[in-house]
Amino acid sequence: MLRQYELVDLVKSYDPDADEDALNRAYVFAMKKHGAQLRASGDPYYSHPVEVAGILTKFKLDSSSIIAGLLHDTVEDTDTTVEEVKSLFGEQVAQIVDGLTKLAMIEQKSANNKQAENFRKLLLAMSEDIRVLLIKLADRLHNMRTLHFCKPEKRARIARETLDIYAPLAERIGMQEVKSELEEIAFAELHKDAHDSIVARLNFLREQGSNIVPKIISQLQKDMEDNGIKASVSGREKTPYSIWRKMQQKNASFEQLSDIMAFRITVDDIATCYQALGIVHSKYHMVPRRFKDYISTPKPNGYKSIHTGVIGPENTRIEIQIRTYEMHEIAEKGVAAHWAYKQGQKAEGKNFRWIRELLEILEQASNPEEFLENTKLEMYNDQVFCFTPKGDLIGLPVNSTPVDFAYAVHSSVGDSCVGAKINGEIRPLRTVLQNGDQVEILTSKAQHPSTEWERFVVTGKAKAAIRRYVRAYKREQFITLGQEILERLFKGENLEFSEKGLVNVLQNFEAESIDDIYAKVGEGLVTGWDVLKAVYPGYKQSKLEKVVKSIKVPSFKKVIKKERKGEPLKIKGLIPGMAVHFAGCCHPLPGDRIVGIVTTGKGVAVHTIDCKSLEKYADEPERWLDIAWGEDAESDMHTGRLKIMLSNEPGSLGELSNLVARNNGNISNLNIVYRTVSYFELLVDIEVKDLKHLTDIIAALKASKVVSYVSRATQ
Repeated sequence: MLRQYELVDLVKSYDPDADEDALNRAYVFAMKKHGAQLRASGDPYYSHPVEVAGILTKFKLDSSSIIAGLLHDTVEDTDTTVEEVKSLFGEQVAQIVDGLTKLAMIEQKSANNKQAENFRKLLLAMSEDIRVLLIKLADRLHNMRTLHFCKPEKRARIARETLDIYAPLAERIGMQEVKSELEEIAFAELHKDAHDSIVARLNFLREQGSNIVPKIISQLQKDMEDNGIKASVSGREKTPYSIWRKMQQKNASFEQLSDIMAFRITVDDIATCYQALGIVHSKYHMVPRRFKDYISTPKPNGYKSIHTGVIGPENTRIEIQIRTYEMHEIAEKGVAAHWAYKQGQKAEGKNFRWIRELLEILEQASNPEEFLENTKLEMYNDQVFCFTPKGDLIGLPVNSTPVDFAYAVHSSVGDSCVGAKINGEIRPLRTVLQNGDQVEILTSKAQHPSTEWERFVVTGKAKAAIRRYVRAYKREQFITLGQEILERLFKGENLEFSEKGLVNVLQNFEAESIDDIYAKVGEGLVTGWDVLKAVYPGYKQSKLEKVVKSIKVPSFKKVIKKERKGEPLKIKGLIPGMAVHFAGCCHPLPGDRIVGIVTTGKGVAVHTIDCKSLEKYADEPERWLDIAWGEDAESDMHTGRLKIMLSNEPGSLGELSNLVARNNGNISNLNIVYRTVSYFELLVDIEVKDLKHLTDIIAALKASKVVSYVSRATQ
């Protein structure tokens, strides 16, 4: 553990004007506050914040960051308050510690949403001050270094979270050293056998190539000197995790990888980089498709270098990286290499484009889990670089499409995208973009995001925006439908319908606005009768309700069987020989409570007990019959009718019919009631055994992406 004077000396070594007194006070404050607390390793707890501060000195951060690193756990784990930190160490330190504390406190939530909520809080905190992220990374790095002291199940969870969230974040801000160490420890924990196997193979290669590597370095150094270029040449071995990941991505064996060893040529300036490249390519054969120029087109995290694959010295296939000393410093330390806080400024995280994009995803996501899913997509390596017609560079993940490109330009461009020109030619929106493509997005004010887009876009920003629009569109549909249902119901009961009445019952339905009530009714979460009775609590039952409730459930002891020989009993309570038919207004099914209505010339019509058509018989109780389903009712197929809102896209009707068929139903009739550019409204008759069978089909349809709304249809 770093001693007090050692930590101060480290900070003073790169920042002579650092506040030595504040650093000393913070060190002592952390020790006193954490007192006798112990870590899982048995070490004093205060050793952790001291080591975190030590890691931060390697980034050459300002004294405020070092102090915040020393104090980052005090508010969470001791009786220290943010106000106390502010009074002793100033506003900046207090804000950083407060941001880190909010992250830690959220970890007390349930395991299901903890990671998602934690990352959401981290994004908001680091958007205000990027130092929050740097301290969080140092905190995670030290925790990973001591991971072996934790219980196995906790180790696995922390390692997975590190690979999913913190290693990509470290890469996003260009901190290659931190990213590599986090990945290595997590990889060894999650995939121990694979890690040990790769390490063993690397050790074997080192022994075999112990003479080759120095020879290659020596030859490249000589090549530079012979051409008057002053350069440093070094060899670098890829990490086990990066080798394993490339094996997974390329589905290749260890022996098939050609760039396990990379050699770096470091020079003074950019012009010399290209001179060195010319020397390498003039002397050695270049490997096709292995050249990347990140100097002219830097990665989004600021990384600059030239990468080329050649058949190099000793006739060995190698990768050579060419960069300046400044580029190398940035490649290893990222944001910290060109630090902005030495004069006490505060660099907001919003200045980083990728953080701004993550903030947009946060605004569009419906819940923390969706946000986490989309940001994981957003944070993986950008490997495709395309240009706008004006020459602006847009970095995108592999397999991105023009829709991803449109959303990367601006959300409004993505929302109104109708087509794209790639290198001057009109191409489909699902076209996969290639490096160097010039992309022009065609837009229209009448266009809206399509649910089909979500099937081929790959960026988190595009997925979040499309889902937001679909949610908003569905909500509009539910609001319209719910309002219509309530207006009809109130009118049918001769009651005044007003929004003022709905405002008074918002709390009854946990609604914040009238539209929330409409949406819940339209979606079927709340019935119209529930709302009516909430608005008019003293309202007496209508004649129909009185009649329905006056019908007793029939006794099954006295059953009059049909006289037809060999025909099983389907309906109980009918007069033998009486004609019977099922009403087309409500399509009753076994499992529904039913009632019989004697009609003129058509025998008995079987209705569900809540069918609205029964209202016209309310004054004729003599026509009502107590009936019930017989034991063998399910032996026949019955027709159930569904009202379905279906996406207007290729294959949606096929998906609908497949879902019905997979659940042993059969579509007997289909009617398109209404059609828009985006949706169909259908009435579908399906042959089923009983109510449960129909309910199972409804559940299957609700789970489909092409179905936005489904319910049992009533007249």
